[in-house]
Amino acid sequence: MYEWILPSLSEVLADSQSTMAECSPAKAERQWQMSLAATEHLLIENLATTSGAAPALVLAAPAPLFSQPVLTQNIQTVTFTAKPFNPLALMPFQMPTTTTVAEENSFQEAVLPILPADPLGAEQFCLVFTEKFRLVLVLAECKNGNKRFSFSFEPQIVQQAWRAIGARVMLANPDFCAELDGLVQQYSPVAPDYRIAMQFSQLLLQELPEPEVAKEWETATNVPHSQTPIPTTQHPVPDVELLQAFAHEVRTPLTTIRTMTRLLLKRRDLPAAVVNRLEIIDHECTEQIDRMELLFKAAELETCAATKAANTHLTPMSLHQVLQQSIPRWQQAASRRNLTLEVVVPQQLPTVVSNPTMLDRVLTGLMENFTRSLPAGSHIQVQVIPAGDQLKLQLSPQPQCQDSETADTFVTPPIRKALGQLLMFQPETGTISLNLNATKHLFQAIGGKLIVRQRPQYGEVLTIFLPLEVSHQQKLEVRKN
Repeated sequence: MYEWILPSLSEVLADSQSTMAECSPAKAERQWQMSLAATEHLLIENLATTSGAAPALVLAAPAPLFSQPVLTQNIQTVTFTAKPFNPLALMPFQMPTTTTVAEENSFQEAVLPILPADPLGAEQFCLVFTEKFRLVLVLAECKNGNKRFSFSFEPQIVQQAWRAIGARVMLANPDFCAELDGLVQQYSPVAPDYRIAMQFSQLLLQELPEPEVAKEWETATNVPHSQTPIPTTQHPVPDVELLQAFAHEVRTPLTTIRTMTRLLLKRRDLPAAVVNRLEIIDHECTEQIDRMELLFKAAELETCAATKAANTHLTPMSLHQVLQQSIPRWQQAASRRNLTLEVVVPQQLPTVVSNPTMLDRVLTGLMENFTRSLPAGSHIQVQVIPAGDQLKLQLSPQPQCQDSETADTFVTPPIRKALGQLLMFQPETGTISLNLNATKHLFQAIGGKLIVRQRPQYGEVLTIFLPLEVSHQQKLEVRKN
């Protein structure tokens, strides 16, 4: 049930289940400001790559939202205000047009009033329309004094948000509703390229403040797996909440693209070249969807208590089957970076206890990050070795040559910069990935353990331990003893 005759934008996003959990006003304001900064950079980059296209249209309250002159002089803005004595709100409404002063080359800003009883007047929002994407950002106050920040790239949700605003224009300024609607209709509601959502997420992560203490990839200790605690954060920090929202927003358009691609692949009248391109699209979408699932799971572990995190479904499983599916992908990823990959697996592998789906994703994500940290021409060896009541899977880079001149060469660890609580950034490759602690927590959630050691002449060596299934006979022997 809406609070007023028309839904507010926060209610539109809440109905679509794209809203984030309410939090303190300071935290929500921080999310809003960080997202506006990321949106500004995204618009500037979009402006640079779409010369000659129609300028972006921004419907916002309050204004100004953006400060970069290169952007403010090349976008169309319509501002909404609920302040009763604001003289701008009483000015005749004019659609954004080019100013007569040639050297300014900017768009005039139109201002529209919001009726005093309208709850939208208490919200801060930003609707962005471009030829490549649509985006809605909303900051709203809850009845208990907390605030909630929400955003969405989904075309249907942005369209619903525009309808809610357009209905208000019809109420308060009916003479200009058709003109504003015509301006919005210039931007077709197409699903955004997944790279735009990824770019937005990277821009937003760049807005995260530096942590006071940034513990990046560290050498592992010999603490037993059972003594390594799973995080028990009950009050997540903003970057964790935003990471969850990003993972959701990226997965949605990618899933749509992959579904349509697979429907096209079922047709039998397509040329071979087209089928090949569609299969590449399907592969790329699947890789990124799995990556977003991994990020979402890592954020979920940080926001749940240990008892909830421990509820990940573990079951006896065949590691051999997982490796059969994963090794070709690992080799393909290594080949793309001019690396070679050797896998040494015993003929008979015992049954381990883990989560089959999550284990595949976590191992693939770890291999992806591992290969990105190595120079071209490197050789990687993957060994699977029984180790008591566990199975050990080790990833280690091998020397590129064995002559005496390079025997004492030390491998410099890759530079990694912390981005918030869960992510790290590798400047050399531009890669954003989960940090060591988040990766360790993922392995703990699926019953395993990750150890990272730095060897000067080799680089980082990653070792994963997975528990073996305890057979019925072993259980009886344990009971007897």
